Order: sequence, then C-alpha cells, then structure tokens
Amino acid sequence: MKEVLVPSESKVLHLYEARYLALLEESLSRKNLFVHFILEPIYMPGSSDGTSFAAKYGCLVLIEKVERLDVGALVSIRGVCRVKLLNFIQAEPYLRGLVIPLQDSIAENPSETSSKVDQLKESLCNLIKLEIKLKAPKEALLQTHTANSLRWAEKTPSVECDESFIPSLAERVSFAALQPVSGSTESELLKLQQEKLRAMDTKETLERLEDSLVLVKENFSIVVAKLAIQSLEM
Repeated sequence: MKEVLVPSESKVLHLYEARYLALLEESLSRKNLFVHFILEPIYMPGSSDGTSFAAKYGCLVLIEKVERLDVGALVSIRGVCRVKLLNFIQAEPYLRGLVIPLQDSIAENPSETSSKVDQLKESLCNLIKLEIKLKAPKEALLQTHTANSLRWAEKTPSVECDESFIPSLAERVSFAALQPVSGSTESELLKLQQEKLRAMDTKETLERLEDSLVLVKENFSIVVAKLAIQSLEM
C-alpha cells in the first residue's frame, strides 16, 4: 500500500486478491485489527541489485465495516495508532510480524498542549463549516473527511487491544487535520502526503499540533478560493 495511513484517518479498501482476503479473514478473527504500512527501498550491499525494502510508517488499523461483493469485499478501516515493526515472522500468504506501539513523548507543558488542542479543534470546526458549502458529487460522503476524523479523535477509541496502543486525546486530535479537502488537486494531495509523512515522524504532540494549525489555515484559504470559483460558475 503506497499511501501512508495516519491515526484517525478512515479509508475504504477494495480487497480482491487471495492474500488480502486471507488477511481480512484472520483480522476479523483477531479483534478486527491489522497493521497498514508502506515499503521503502533501502540500499543493501549484499543483495543482488543492491536494494531491499524496509517497512515504515506502520499504523494499527481497526476494521469498522465489511461489505461482501461478488469479487472480493469493500472494507472500511480506521487508523488507530502508529506502531514500530520489530521483525517479520511470516511472508506468505501475507506478511506477519511483531509490532510495538509508538506514542509521542510526554508533554513538558501540558497546559500549552491543551490550549493548542482547543485552538486546533476550533480551527477544524471552522474549516468543516466552510467546506460543506462546496458542491460535491451525489455519491460523496455526508460529512467531510476532516469531520469524520475529528469526530473519531474526540472520543476514546473502542478498540480491543492493549491500552498502550491507544494515543492520548491530544495526539489523536493532532492527526485529525491531515485529511484532504473536497476537490483536492493532485498537487494538493501530494503535499498532504508529505505532511502525513512528517506527522508520522514527529515525536512531540505540540509540534504536530502547531504544524496542523498551519495546514488548516492553508486549507481554509484553499476552500475560500474554491468557493469563489464556484460562485462565478453559478
């Protein structure tokens, strides 16, 4: 899977390959959980072509809904928390390994972090109110991607796993801004992907909250511009 998945984010996957369907069945039997990650090429002097791959940006995923199809299944998933992949213990029919949770460092100034959380939530709500004014295809979701993520982040996740895998409220909210606005262009989506990678690497909640506030401000301007264009087309 090429695109990084961040905590609080939801996606719908169409699984039809036998290995992914086998993974789905095992995940459903194991509390609806699996790990989403991307493989990045790395230089390995001992390999035949000098390269190998490393699993990075692991995210524990909760299966929220499964719709069986004639060919495969549509699977709605939700990113829960970042994980570190320690090693792989199985390659076929799908990768299986050992993971541990990755959470942000304990905040040195909890009151400042709490204040930033409130600022970000307010900014996200303002963005959501503006974004729903954009015209959207009939098949579009009734709520924006950002609203979906924020709603999940504000609640304590209902996930059957060790508590160490559940991020704090502040950490969950810090990821909620990393969602595309309606009608995002390819360049906007590419920029968002880079923001996601940075957010997954960040170890301080306050730093990610500040980055998210900047992103929301930029997205607000983008939506304002899209609404201006929309009004001219009416």
